[in-house]
Amino acid sequence: MSGNSFGHLYCVTSFGESHGPAYGGVIDGCPPGLELTEADIQKELDKRKPGSSRHVTQRRESDRIELLSGVFEGRTTGTAIGFLVRNEDARSKDYSAIADKFRPGHADYTYFQKYGVRDARGGGRASARETVVRVAAGAIAKKWLGERYGVKVRGYLAELGTTKIPFNSWDAVYANPFFAPNEAIVAQLEKQMDALRDSGDSCGARVNVAASGVPVGWGEPVYGRLDADIAAALMSINAVKGVEIGAGFAAIAQKGSEHGDEMTPQGFVSNNNGGVLGGISTGQDITASIALKPTSSIRVPRRTIDVKGKPASVETTGRHDPCVGIRATPIAEAMLACVLMDHALRHRAQCGDVTPPLKLAR
Repeated sequence: MSGNSFGHLYCVTSFGESHGPAYGGVIDGCPPGLELTEADIQKELDKRKPGSSRHVTQRRESDRIELLSGVFEGRTTGTAIGFLVRNEDARSKDYSAIADKFRPGHADYTYFQKYGVRDARGGGRASARETVVRVAAGAIAKKWLGERYGVKVRGYLAELGTTKIPFNSWDAVYANPFFAPNEAIVAQLEKQMDALRDSGDSCGARVNVAASGVPVGWGEPVYGRLDADIAAALMSINAVKGVEIGAGFAAIAQKGSEHGDEMTPQGFVSNNNGGVLGGISTGQDITASIALKPTSSIRVPRRTIDVKGKPASVETTGRHDPCVGIRATPIAEAMLACVLMDHALRHRAQCGDVTPPLKLAR
C-alpha cells in the first residue's frame, strides 16, 4: 500500500491498524535544536483520545507516546523522529459478524476491490484511529511554528448535525468535550448527542480551524499553492467530504466588490480569501473549514452485499463515535500545522534571505 506519507521538507509517514499492536510514525525534516519531550506531544494526543466523554467511542486507550529516535537530551537532532502509540483496548470480536459484509459509507468495499483483501477489525488502516499519528506530528509542528514564528493554530466545532454553534470565546473551546466555542450551548449539545446515541444513528459536523501569526510569503504560486496543500491535507482526514478556505462556498453569492479583500495602509479590511492570495500567504489569519460526514458504523440496519455479491443486511455493534466530528478539532489543527511547517521550511530554503519590501499591519 502506497500513500502513507505526506509533506515535502516536513515529511510524515504513518503505519498501523486499528486492532494491530500499535500505530507509529516517522517524521523526517524536523530541524535540530527544538526542545521536545513526550509530554509536549502527549498533551495534544489527550485532546483526541477515545473514551474522553460519554459522547464519543468508549474504547479505552491511553494513547501514550513513545519517542524512539530523533531526540537527544531533550532536543531534536535533525534526524528522523520515530514514535509509537500502542493499542491497548482492541476488541476484534466486535467485528466478526461483519467480516464478510460491506458497511455502507465505509471503506470496506473499496479496500476489498483495490487490494483483494481487507482488515475488517475496526476498519483496519481506514480507521480514524490512524489520526493519532497526525496529531503527534502536528504537536511537533505547532511547537516549532510557535517558537520560530509566533504562529498559533486553533480550531473549534462550528456545527453539530443541524445545530450551529455561535462563536463566543477561544477560552471555551478546551473547557468542554465538544471543542465548542460557546459554554452556553454545551447542555444542548449533550442532550442532542444522548438522543442520537440512544437511536443508534449518527450525524455529521463542521469544524473551523485557523492559524494566526503566519508571515506573508509562504506557499508557491502554481502547483505548490498553500491553500491547495491545506485543502488536500484537511480532505485526507477520515470522514471529511468538504473543505472551504476563507469564505469558501459563500463566495458564490458574493459580488467582486464584496469578496475582494480591500487594502489600506493599516492592512486588509476583510479576509474572504482565508489568508491566501495566488497560493501565497498574505500575513492574515489562515482560515479553513471542514465538513465531516455522519459516522458510517451505526446500529441501524442497512442494506448491503457480502463478499460474494449477495444481498445482506448489516448493523454495526461495538464502540463507535456517534459523531466523528466531536474529536476532529485537534486533528484539523494538526494537519494545518504540518502543512504550515512544511511551507515554512520550503520558503526558508528558497527565499530565506528575502525581506518583504512592504510591511502591512495584520
